[in-house]
Amino acid sequence: MQPSSTQISVAKFLVFTIALIPLAKLAAGAVYFPEWLGANPAEFITRTTGDWTLRFLLITLAVTPLRNLLGWNWLLRFRRMLGLYAFCYAVMHLSSYVAFDQLFDVMEILNDIVKRPFITVGFAALVLMLPLAITSTNGMVRRLGARRWLALHRLIYLIAPLGVLHFWWMVKSDITEPVIYGLILTILLGYRAAVTIKARRGSAQNPTRRQARKMEAPT
Repeated sequence: MQPSSTQISVAKFLVFTIALIPLAKLAAGAVYFPEWLGANPAEFITRTTGDWTLRFLLITLAVTPLRNLLGWNWLLRFRRMLGLYAFCYAVMHLSSYVAFDQLFDVMEILNDIVKRPFITVGFAALVLMLPLAITSTNGMVRRLGARRWLALHRLIYLIAPLGVLHFWWMVKSDITEPVIYGLILTILLGYRAAVTIKARRGSAQNPTRRQARKMEAPT
């Protein structure tokens, strides 16, 4: 299955538009339909943007397994956009916390980052997402080189667990949602680990491939 460039462009436009729906609903709720935001609009906005950050992180991580299992190489063309959406919702999540919870009080925010573990790991995850967002352009791929760019973007394997941990530590009673996110993340990372182990075993059993890897390794 290999869609045409036109079909991929249409699909990317649809994904781009669909990914904006949660933000559009929040904006419409804030301006026209306040009942959409519930009894505590500030908490609802903060929670919703955090949820969608995690969802887009997991969707981004799911692209490669789906591509490998289904043979749909064209899925890779959506991964960067999905990752940027995860970053955008993370920024909105932080912004809502800064504006609604702390009223832009810098000292209180710094105290929270130091004293409250779930804030600490959430802030760390956002900081780690920043270089990935900055280097998301084709120009940055060329400047860094494919090998270094890929190494940098493997930070997502740390960012996603930090995001799940942030959510897990944040909830006080019902941990159903963070457990679900954690299970999905475990499956996605477990798949990658299995593929990596299998590839290394195959390389070890194939002297030609092993020698090629050595020749490709940087000095």
